[in-house]
Amino acid sequence: MRLLVLLALLGGLGYLFGLGSRPIPRPPGVLAPLPPVQEEIPRGERVPLKKPPYRLEPVARFHLEARVLGKRVYRTDRAADLAPVDLALGWGRMSDTRVLERMRLWQDHRFYFYAWSGEPPIPPEEIVRSSANMHLIPKDALIERRLQRVRRGHLVRLSGLLVNVQGPQGFYWRTSTVRHDSGAGACEIVWVERLEVR
Repeated sequence: MRLLVLLALLGGLGYLFGLGSRPIPRPPGVLAPLPPVQEEIPRGERVPLKKPPYRLEPVARFHLEARVLGKRVYRTDRAADLAPVDLALGWGRMSDTRVLERMRLWQDHRFYFYAWSGEPPIPPEEIVRSSANMHLIPKDALIERRLQRVRRGHLVRLSGLLVNVQGPQGFYWRTSTVRHDSGAGACEIVWVERLEVR
């Protein structure tokens, strides 16, 4: 009996660290054709959200369908208790396997990076406009569990709010509200209210 339990435990761990983290293969072609939809919230209608010890100021309603280009889980940085998962997401031609196969993509320290050899697969300005690293704040435990199970290659549909964040000891995070920026300050900070994964 103990042997069966041990084998089941090892099998579960193998799934978590093996199959459970493998990318989802996708055929060539654009899988998420449309850019994010965003609607600014007038200043007088911005009702703060509270996720102690943080205060979140909504600045826009936000909806997105995209391909997951990368996922990074944070456990020890200053915002890990607020936004434990970052997803690098792509839409338009940045959701096409033919383009992604010619690029190297990775995440580190809350940033998303890309590189290629020779000529870029698509114009660099299109890469900037059609992909982003997003800091995701789950509304509840269910959303957080779904985020933890997301893998590279998944298609996600999420809805929520772009938010600016204030926290203890002068902590402040400002969300990007445009798709043509890059570098520091270019990440969207999303309060995730709904998440579908396929």
